[in-house]
Formats: sequence, structure tokens, C-alpha cells
Amino acid sequence: MPALMDYLYVSVTNSTAFSPTDTMPLSTRAKVLMSVESIAALLTSLLVIARAVSVLH
Repeated sequence: MPALMDYLYVSVTNSTAFSPTDTMPLSTRAKVLMSVESIAALLTSLLVIARAVSVLH
């Protein structure tokens, strides 16, 4: 039966699109770690893009 972490994991991976589509972590710990990695990748990408835009001005 799905728990809150299952729904949060699906939400994070769908919104960031940095998720592996062919694997599904089974443990809650793995879901949390993969969610943190997805958010970190998104933030890193946003910082690089923001820096590139600021350099252009």
C-alpha cells in the first residue's frame, strides 16, 4: 500500500525530470536519497543557467 513517501518520490521525480525511468527504489531511504539527488541536480542546473544569463548582461 503506498505511503506518503511514495507519493512524494513520484512528485519530485516527475517535477524535476532527473529521475531514472527504468528503476524504482523499493526502500523509503532510497526514495529519500534519490529525491534529494534530483533536487540537488535541479538546483545546480538553475544556478548554472542563472550565472550564464547574468554573464550575458
